[in-house]
Amino acid sequence: MNEYKNPLVEKYSSKEMLYNFSPKKKFIIWRKLWIHLAMIQKELGLNISEKQINDMKKNLYNIDWERVDFFEKKFQHDVMAHLYAFGEKAKIAKPIIHLGVTSAFLGDNTDIILIRDGLKILLKKIIYVLFFMRNFSLEYHDLPTLAFTHYQPAQLTTLGKRATLWMQSLIMDLEELEFRLNHLHFRGVKGAVGTAASFKDLFNGDIKKFQLLDKKISNMFGFQNVFPVTGQTYDRKVDSQILNLLSNISQSSHKFSNDIRLLQNLKELSEPFGKEQIGSSAMSYKKNPIYSERMSSLSKYVISLSNSSAMVAATQWLERTLDDSANRRLVIGQSFLSVDAILMIWKNIIKDIVVYPKVIEKNINHELPFLITEYIIVESVKNGGDRQEVHERIRKHSMKTHFDMQWKGEKNHFIKKILCDEKIPICKEKMKKIINPKNLIGFASEQTLEFIQKKVNPFLKKYYQLIDKNI
Repeated sequence: MNEYKNPLVEKYSSKEMLYNFSPKKKFIIWRKLWIHLAMIQKELGLNISEKQINDMKKNLYNIDWERVDFFEKKFQHDVMAHLYAFGEKAKIAKPIIHLGVTSAFLGDNTDIILIRDGLKILLKKIIYVLFFMRNFSLEYHDLPTLAFTHYQPAQLTTLGKRATLWMQSLIMDLEELEFRLNHLHFRGVKGAVGTAASFKDLFNGDIKKFQLLDKKISNMFGFQNVFPVTGQTYDRKVDSQILNLLSNISQSSHKFSNDIRLLQNLKELSEPFGKEQIGSSAMSYKKNPIYSERMSSLSKYVISLSNSSAMVAATQWLERTLDDSANRRLVIGQSFLSVDAILMIWKNIIKDIVVYPKVIEKNINHELPFLITEYIIVESVKNGGDRQEVHERIRKHSMKTHFDMQWKGEKNHFIKKILCDEKIPICKEKMKKIINPKNLIGFASEQTLEFIQKKVNPFLKKYYQLIDKNI
């Protein structure tokens, strides 16, 4: 209890994402890179024996963490620490481990692998959110609700249509995530400053062997794309692009969390609230939207980190400078862990969200008379009225009604005022038809169903195997 604990590790992120950025996975990948490097080098004619390769394979998971710590304190260099610790276990292979490569061969290629695997974890969680959002949208595709501009009642929409706005934003992120996954490049083997000078010596000037090594090791780790040129490191713009993607997902989640908090204040819906959950230590009646607030908080954090990776990309010197290292250790993992937590919260909210149709109806009825002014104008003009004159009379009646409601506490008598105004040519029967909420939602219901069919369902079908049918 005397040391700082990272809340992302202690409370928020999933075990799979925590393992993805764990030291264990990272350093096992380092050893796999060494092994595959030696295998291909042997295949291309270097003096490496099968016995040495088998020695490395046998000791792949045999990590002596105490020896690693000892060597790191001694050398102040993590790669050399692991190289020496691995060499103590794989004694036969020791002379050829890390042959021709630099620290960036391990660090950069491993980071690209972790980024790829992290994106795949997030992809699955986005699909879950989309799945439950689709179900929610279908269930309420034709339920009228107040639509807001400037957080002021504007017209009517449907609850399902509002959910399409959340889904559309998330689908844009999903499309970007797919693009990043499909275009992610492996660093491969490039040497100390990107010229592969060491491999020119090892392969006696045979560039084809170097190119084959570069391609083969990239393919072995599942990458069809490999950077054609690098400095010592891969272009740090990649990190900036990835963190921008994570920022975009966070922007979408923040928008959703804000909407939920606003609507929960209106009592129209609420996020899940446990039977024994306490909303406030002082005000026992409260049901605070803590999960939406947590989403909002984590989202702000991720959005802020994206600026950090942009600064790193912009300020790299020539072929390499090490002022990226500590920053990248922090921001890449932290961003992934945060978005992982965000998506889990998002799924849990939308999966078990509670909707209160009666409150929604009550709120509609309170504002509805003001929302039909455009329809009244259109109908009045059809009946021979003057558009500008009708508009002015409606404006005066609405302002008077607002005054009476806000300052005198009266009910909304706007419709009565309109029907009693002889200069507004509209009959009572027509007014009853206009004031039905179902007649005021435009094509919201149809838009919702079409959007789900054309934009959402194709993604859910494409990633059907990722969805656990028992949840």
